[in-house]
Amino acid sequence: MTLTELGKKAKETAAFLGVLSSARKNEGLKAAAQALLEGEEEILTTNQEDVIKATMEGMSPALVDRLELTPARIQSMAEGLLSVAALDDPVGEVVSMKVRPNGLQIGQKRVPLGVIGMIYEARPNVTADAFGLCFKSGNAVILKGGSDALESNKAIVKWLQEGLKRVGLPQSALQLITDTDRETTKELMRMRDYVDVLIPRGGAGLIRSVVENSTVPVIETGTGNCHIYVDETADLSMALDIIYNAKTQRIGVCNACESLVVHREIAPRLLPLLEERLSQKQVEIRADKEACAIVPRFAHASEEDWGKEYLDYILSLKVVGSLDEAIAHINRYNTGHSESIITNNYSNAQRFLNEVDAAAVYVNASTRFTDGFEFGFGAEIGISTQKLHARGPMGLKELTTTKYIIYGNGQIRP
Repeated sequence: MTLTELGKKAKETAAFLGVLSSARKNEGLKAAAQALLEGEEEILTTNQEDVIKATMEGMSPALVDRLELTPARIQSMAEGLLSVAALDDPVGEVVSMKVRPNGLQIGQKRVPLGVIGMIYEARPNVTADAFGLCFKSGNAVILKGGSDALESNKAIVKWLQEGLKRVGLPQSALQLITDTDRETTKELMRMRDYVDVLIPRGGAGLIRSVVENSTVPVIETGTGNCHIYVDETADLSMALDIIYNAKTQRIGVCNACESLVVHREIAPRLLPLLEERLSQKQVEIRADKEACAIVPRFAHASEEDWGKEYLDYILSLKVVGSLDEAIAHINRYNTGHSESIITNNYSNAQRFLNEVDAAAVYVNASTRFTDGFEFGFGAEIGISTQKLHARGPMGLKELTTTKYIIYGNGQIRP
């Protein structure tokens, strides 16, 4: 099937999904979740083929971790679909209604975006998440996954479509582009007649390419140079636990901590303990001169390190003399994703929340919580780091738009 044929089919299906009842959509999601579990053996087998190939071709451990599926991850994918089914359907919600002096009733109603295209790299779990959110919000979705996960994605899509088929719903609600040629990706970026919005999800290079080359409107999901700032009032034990979790719990994800900022007053006590704690995972700490003077084993940071998303067991470290300096450093080098302050000072916490420019800003918590599932959205189609039309984890509402609905009784404009 050509991309044009695929686009036409998606457009037709989107019209059907846009008026599909919540009950039918939930039925489809539950059937897809069950089919996904039934297809576990085939999905895991094809995924291992992808993993072996990627490993032989030199893929980094962080990216292999993103690529690899396990029974637990497939179970989580299915649970994500069931969680989305349990959520309120945003489609059809009337978000405002007012009566004008001339008697016209003017309101806004939430409607699907239509056809969503998604280009993403080697994360096959995203395939199920994207389908679930798009389907529940009444959108058809066209997926273009990375070549590294092609066989995994084909197996996942096969079983999700099988679930839809069982309950009499169109399999074309979810379509996968299997051609791995880059020209095909570029063609998808120019399908304005059929695709209403394009969402890239992956590394900085992929996102930049889509933003710069697409004629289809793009929702940018950004890379994550996420910071944690430890101020002078922080509880050391809490700080160490949060940093350890944010850096090492899973290194190949966009909400992992990549940069640490520490107040000068607490640095002599915190940094030796930090070096000891992170050495359990062999984390390399690239620090400024002041930090290296406290812990000589730290590597010396370069200017490039302050803005780096490592996706590896590496952490940059900057010592500062004030909250003002910390906020300025973070706002200069962050990517608008997730930032956290560890503090026992209420005023400092409030200033950090108000003045740090990011999609998600935390007080005394790990940045790893920036996630659709953790935020109660069931799943996410991506984490937007832009300010239009959505920001942060994108769930069901972020995959809808609004239209005005106007009721009259014969009014004409004078």
